[in-house]
Amino acid sequence: MTCRVHAGSLDRIPDRGPLIIVANHVNFLDLPIMYPRVYPKPVTGFAKVETWDNPIMAYVFDILEAIPIHRDEVDVTALRKALDILEQGKIIAVAPEGTRSGNGRLQHGKSGVVMLALKSGAPLLPIVYYGGEKFRENIRRLKRTTVHIDVGKPFCLDTHGERITRDVRDKMVDEIMCQLAVLLPREYRGVYKGQDISSKQYLKYLLDSTTKCNSG
Repeated sequence: MTCRVHAGSLDRIPDRGPLIIVANHVNFLDLPIMYPRVYPKPVTGFAKVETWDNPIMAYVFDILEAIPIHRDEVDVTALRKALDILEQGKIIAVAPEGTRSGNGRLQHGKSGVVMLALKSGAPLLPIVYYGGEKFRENIRRLKRTTVHIDVGKPFCLDTHGERITRDVRDKMVDEIMCQLAVLLPREYRGVYKGQDISSKQYLKYLLDSTTKCNSG
């Protein structure tokens, strides 16, 4: 084995959805590290549309029922597919950063996850993993890579009746990303390192991940 994985908190993921897993996006190991550890729970996620240019990758991601997404635009088709999957009681994993960090440090989140959460009424569950960014270096040294996975508390987005402006969406996604930051060692918090990661203006914690939120 090339990786040693510490993932004692994955039992917090329920067997069914609707649920939005919110995760950080480190490198190519994200999928092979996480998916086998949540299978056979009905989890799928988004993948950049260019993935389907590779026939082998297209075959694998079709089996996983992944949703192709255009990352540089508001992809309404992808959003509708995601809403349908959540409506079926499945789980969708979302990486709000939109692209790999490579170094494991958090990048700014994008607001698509806010739209998905508000329109679906599904709860969100933060999950982080770190250590995998050292994989290539360790392989060259014939060392095993230690990877840590941690799961946070489930929560809903609460608009408090406010109109959802761009500013409100940005604040919501920052609070979502801070739920990832609080699970990470300080050196991995990236752009959120200097922020108040305790901010919860638009968050409402749940007792468990099976409670549906009030959409909107």
